[in-house]
Amino acid sequence: MRIAITKGTTQDHVAVTRADGSRTRFAFTKKGPYPHDAFHFFVERGLGMQAGFWGLVARGMEPETVQAMALAGGHASAARAAVPDPEIVELIQAERLVECFEAASWSGGADDAAIMAMAEPAWATSLVPPPAGVPDKLGDIRAALDAFLSDWRDVAVNATLELEWPEAEGDQR
Repeated sequence: MRIAITKGTTQDHVAVTRADGSRTRFAFTKKGPYPHDAFHFFVERGLGMQAGFWGLVARGMEPETVQAMALAGGHASAARAAVPDPEIVELIQAERLVECFEAASWSGGADDAAIMAMAEPAWATSLVPPPAGVPDKLGDIRAALDAFLSDWRDVAVNATLELEWPEAEGDQR
């Protein structure tokens, strides 16, 4: 699946072409200097997640449907702490780690210990376990993410960077 993220001023625009040729597009309001969905890409790919945001989109789900599923399934937040439906556990696990990497990017960076110090209570508060093997994979996630973030800083508004999601069983072919 090809993911093209175009830099905007108030929103970034995402165009997806799945393995079967089907397409979807969406915009995401900027939460900071980097596209939120790129953080998801590197976290989910680095952890081998197939039921996170990008894995579900690869299987044919529309981004709005993923969001609605997360809300309906008990997406835990400070205001809505509830045991989430099993089908959204990976979504929540990824979201919490994404938030940690985003916070680190806004504050000049954080080492693995600091990322884990932020992530562990976030997963606990969200009532999900940590994904398997996270501490051993943080360095690879960070290296790939840092390369993308460096490229993103250098591109002009309306420029596009492309990412390639690895195909997996169940993806739209």
